[in-house]
This record gives sequence, structure tokens and C-alpha cells, in this order.
Amino acid sequence: MEVDYLIPRDMYEQHFVHIGTQQSSAHMTPFLEPEKQEGTGLYLIDLEQTNSRFFTVANFLSRFKPENILVVSARQYGQRPARRFAQAIGARHIVGRFIPGTLTNPRLRSYIEPEVIIVTDPQADQQALSEAVNTGLPVVGICDANNTLRFVDLVLPANNKGRRSLALVYWLLAREVVKAQGRVSDDDWAKAEQIEDWESSF
Repeated sequence: MEVDYLIPRDMYEQHFVHIGTQQSSAHMTPFLEPEKQEGTGLYLIDLEQTNSRFFTVANFLSRFKPENILVVSARQYGQRPARRFAQAIGARHIVGRFIPGTLTNPRLRSYIEPEVIIVTDPQADQQALSEAVNTGLPVVGICDANNTLRFVDLVLPANNKGRRSLALVYWLLAREVVKAQGRVSDDDWAKAEQIEDWESSF
């Protein structure tokens, strides 16, 4: 059966979205290709799964008011794309250090009450993930081959460590969210938001 890709498959590949890690978790096995990449020992993420998950995640996020969505990224290469994603859809963002208590301590100046959280890497964003779980927030996670999925409610399988991969993932997710909300078409988005801009200035 032919897959209806949101973007050409080779665009995913050129941005290394499918390149995983040398270790994998049992949780991620359903999202991985059965064979490692020859010569590198790296697990490969199943791009058909990734592609279909963009539909699922975007439709889920489109149910929330953008200002009630929080995206976080402790990883350096995720910080600019996460910020651009938040700006594009009107969400909140916390990049770099996540102040403990931001989601759990109302006495903090940084305290916020989102309705859903997106973590760029469940491992690197462990503090935000833990607080989201404690407050009962649904968690969307960009998950690589080595991530465990405990506490992640909705998985977007992708390389969450590479600069180009994270730029494409957040660019495409932003496009699909605003499309699901009926705010923009593919052509309008491509004119306004060039993927090259999301990859630059790291």
C-alpha cells in the first residue's frame, strides 16, 4: 500500500529524521526498522510510523488553545526549533534550563498552568516531564530509538538529537497543527516559513 507522505520521503532522509541511536529501548521497538543501518550499528526509525504520527499529534494538539500548549527543550539543537514552533502556533515555550517547580509550585514567578506539554527529549527534559506527570498533564514526546516511553502519552518517533532533524520535525509539526486548526494551507505555510530559516543560526 502506497504511503501518503506529508513531505517527500527523501526530505525526511536528507534531514536524518530516521537516524536513531546505537542502543534502543524495548518501548521503541514498534517504531524502528527491524535491521540496523549497515556499517554504523545505528537503529533506524520507521519513517512510515513517523509520518503517520504527525497526523495524530497535530490533530491532538489542535484541540487545545495554542496558549495552553507548552513546548520545552533542554537540548541545544532543539531550542531554536522549539521556540520557532511556539511562535508559529502561538504556544508557550521553555528552552534551556527548566526551573524546578514551574508546573508544580504556584509561589514561583515562573509558575504556569498549561494543558498539554511537548518534550523534545524525554530524557533531557526529565524535570519538565516529571512535573507534567505530577500535575496530570498529557505529554507529547519526540522520542528517539533509545528513549523509554514511561509517562509519554503520545509518541512522535524521530531523531531528537540532530540539528537538521529537530528543525524539520518542529517545522512540519507546526505546519500540520495550524493546518488542523484551519489557519493556513501548505502553500501559504511554505511561503511564510522556509525550512532553511529553522535550520539556521545555531
